[in-house]
Amino acid sequence: MADKLRLGGMALRNGLLVHGPTHWAAAVRRRDGTIGTASGRKPRLPGVEKLAGVRGVVRLGEAIVVIPLVKRALPEAKLPFQDVKVLGSMVAAAGGGRLLRSRLKGGTRAEAVIAAVSLLPSIVALRGGELAEYHGVEHKSIAAYEDDQPDAADAAKEHDRCGSHLMTPLLASNLAGAALLRHTLDRPGPAAHFAVGVASLGIAVEVFVWTEKHAGSAAARALRRPGHELQRLLGTREPSEHQLEVGRAALAEILRVETPPSG
Repeated sequence: MADKLRLGGMALRNGLLVHGPTHWAAAVRRRDGTIGTASGRKPRLPGVEKLAGVRGVVRLGEAIVVIPLVKRALPEAKLPFQDVKVLGSMVAAAGGGRLLRSRLKGGTRAEAVIAAVSLLPSIVALRGGELAEYHGVEHKSIAAYEDDQPDAADAAKEHDRCGSHLMTPLLASNLAGAALLRHTLDRPGPAAHFAVGVASLGIAVEVFVWTEKHAGSAAARALRRPGHELQRLLGTREPSEHQLEVGRAALAEILRVETPPSG
């Protein structure tokens, strides 16, 4: 039996984007009720697989580059932040973060508050529309494929490879990086904070990979617990059969383009 593909994904407001090893595939529910699908090859930067701390940031960057490719191939796709309220919350969170950093004069407390404020756009995005349901579609579709379940409806709506599991290590590394900046620079500027953010993301991805390799350990379970609760309480909702049908279409398309032709 062939090895299972390692799949990832991103919920859309009206469908699902699935990432395979070399391709992406997306399916959306159009306004007229039909399902539209599209797929393409993923841009890849070779030679980073063994560079710890770098490979995760590069792969996340590649996933971001896929988004305009999806919109070009499937204009009906509605992105997670493609909403006036969400865009407004992103502007408010960015401005509020800068204001808080100057008012609170740095420190661990300030960085913790800023980290909490940065979650605002995601909360606004998940509270409206069908995004949380399609997040559930993403997890159920991939889990059903991985576990050979006949129906995605029976799979759990939480998944151990969800990006929510980056939350704990990302917050911890951001706080540690902010503390390091305070001890090394008198007045750290935007470039220094940006560098800390990129480094924190790289560290968080490495921790994420470690928890997957050591999934049975108490440390991995503890690191994943906050992300799991975030999925359970806010990030995902049980999808309808109408939505699961879109997930099946996306999964079928990624399996089609990732499967080499026989003969």
